[in-house]
Amino acid sequence: MSPTGQTLHVLPGTFVVDRLPVGSPVPPGEWLSLVRGTDGLTVVRPAADGDGPERWRALEGRSAHDLDLPGMLLAVIRPLSEAGLPIFVASTFAADVVLVPAERLDEAARLLEGAGHEVRRDA
Repeated sequence: MSPTGQTLHVLPGTFVVDRLPVGSPVPPGEWLSLVRGTDGLTVVRPAADGDGPERWRALEGRSAHDLDLPGMLLAVIRPLSEAGLPIFVASTFAADVVLVPAERLDEAARLLEGAGHEVRRDA
């Protein structure tokens, strides 16, 4: 599999990224990604009423690949980064999820398609 020409699926809904203090328990409810690091607990979860204005949309690359295949994530984030688009990344064993500001999803899709990727909004 080549890093170029990946298919990315736009996940439904909007998300928020929370940073919780070191030692925080896993929060109840749904979440997309949960990472415990030395600086605390990072939670990517569906946005709810009362959350702040910073909302993210998620693009998921579902092309499973070996972990040692270089360049898969770089091929997706490079065109976004070069255009100055903020990103947040969460990775699983089989997929990468790239979050972009909700109001810039269309711009992100155009940039990714211009770089040879397919963006599907059927998720």
